[in-house]
Amino acid sequence: MEAIKITAAEVNKLRQATGAGMMDCKKALVEAEGDFDKAIEVLRKKGQKVAEKRADRDSSEGAAIAKINDDNTAGVAIVLGCETDFVGKNENFVALANDLAEAALNYNSKEEFLAADFGGMTVAEKLTEQTGVIGEKLDITAFEKLEAPYVGQYVHINKIAALVGLSSKVDNAETLVKDVAMQVASMGATSLSYKDFDPAYVAAETEARIAVIEKENIELGRLGKTLKNVPQYISMAQLTPEVLAQAEEAAKAELKAEGKPEQIWDRILPGKMERYISDNTTLDQEQCLLDQKFIKDEKQTVAQYVASYGDVEITGFKRATVG
Repeated sequence: MEAIKITAAEVNKLRQATGAGMMDCKKALVEAEGDFDKAIEVLRKKGQKVAEKRADRDSSEGAAIAKINDDNTAGVAIVLGCETDFVGKNENFVALANDLAEAALNYNSKEEFLAADFGGMTVAEKLTEQTGVIGEKLDITAFEKLEAPYVGQYVHINKIAALVGLSSKVDNAETLVKDVAMQVASMGATSLSYKDFDPAYVAAETEARIAVIEKENIELGRLGKTLKNVPQYISMAQLTPEVLAQAEEAAKAELKAEGKPEQIWDRILPGKMERYISDNTTLDQEQCLLDQKFIKDEKQTVAQYVASYGDVEITGFKRATVG
């Protein structure tokens, strides 16, 4: 039987279509007797076998990518996961992640995206094919979609991708949205505002934090050191008007005890109340984007920075991370 002759042009065409190596493409074409579509199927079957063997592997490395549509009204952030950092930094792997993210803009969920067409096969099939090509388990480990009147993004060394939505496109919106997206990537907020917190979560978090501090205080007391303050509140969600009124009365009593003239209390009380709120909203400062200190100027919060741009609000944010 005469050997199948495979040209370099045929091999290159298959490589461009699949990203497979030269020898793998040549072997696939030979097995498929030169038929291009059958060769792709050969590579896909190889990928399925590799994927089955590596199904229990951890795809905790990879590349995080964000893409925004042409009119900045929608963005997507995905993570193409793999097994090793070496592959995650590979130029071809990152190029595939970018192509997938670009395609993902047209879909609203990971499930919908995996079933979508991607070069004549589904995205899921493409991942299986590339598992065979690369030799590592590939998966979409994160998929986040955000829509708003204006959406922007920030990606940190292909490890963290963040999206931020604005209520309108104000002057210098590009700078504003990038700065806030950088904040999201860096500080990892979980909520936009304390108003988004579930009361049960705040209560449980308060109890847990008090327990930790009380345990630390036992050791500090044993060593004769100053004990830490045990918080009663940790979120603005707990600082009701009644609580704040009581705090203000306590501050006035303190000023009176210090002998401060009542005529100057109005100048001192705002600062005291500001400190009281700051001391009793640690959860908000950690988890709420708008209440975090702005990373480029810690003298102001993110909310204050956003307000400097005029009549605009943050409508939402998303974050996708490798690992």
